[in-house]
Amino acid sequence: MNWLAQLPTQRTPWLLFTAIVFLLEVTALFFQYKMGLAPCIMCIYQRTAVLGLLGAGVIGSAKPQSKIARVIAYLVWGISSGWGYLIAREHIDMQTTTDPFAFSCEFEPNFPSFMPLHEWIPSFFQATGDCANIDWQFVGLSMPAWMEIIFALFSVVLALLIINRLITKKSI
Repeated sequence: MNWLAQLPTQRTPWLLFTAIVFLLEVTALFFQYKMGLAPCIMCIYQRTAVLGLLGAGVIGSAKPQSKIARVIAYLVWGISSGWGYLIAREHIDMQTTTDPFAFSCEFEPNFPSFMPLHEWIPSFFQATGDCANIDWQFVGLSMPAWMEIIFALFSVVLALLIINRLITKKSI
């Protein structure tokens, strides 16, 4: 368990985390531009949560020995994976509801006015799809169902790392 407790203080695990998250973003762009799957507003929000995870990886890998950097990375990681999970869960509800008036899918992201990402980088943040459509499935699960699993795994890994570090090292 000491080995697991040492991982957050090393650069290589953070870089691996960052690479995995980066590949998730590349996969999203592949689905959008090569497979022609138009992202809906919920997809864009999930994509933004994955960018938060990418930010956590960059912060953690920049200075893994620094307790402050690790805590900030953990916070960004936790917020991003938790928020992403909730968005994916809501997206699944939109896709599986039988009541057409239960949910509404906006067409323009609700980013803060000081950071209109959909205007700055429309090719990455503009929503052009419908939230209720299930355009892709793998092993019977839709894209948001897979994202729910991915965000849950990221949350569990974070919890295990922090708990193990607290038990083994008595420090974050």
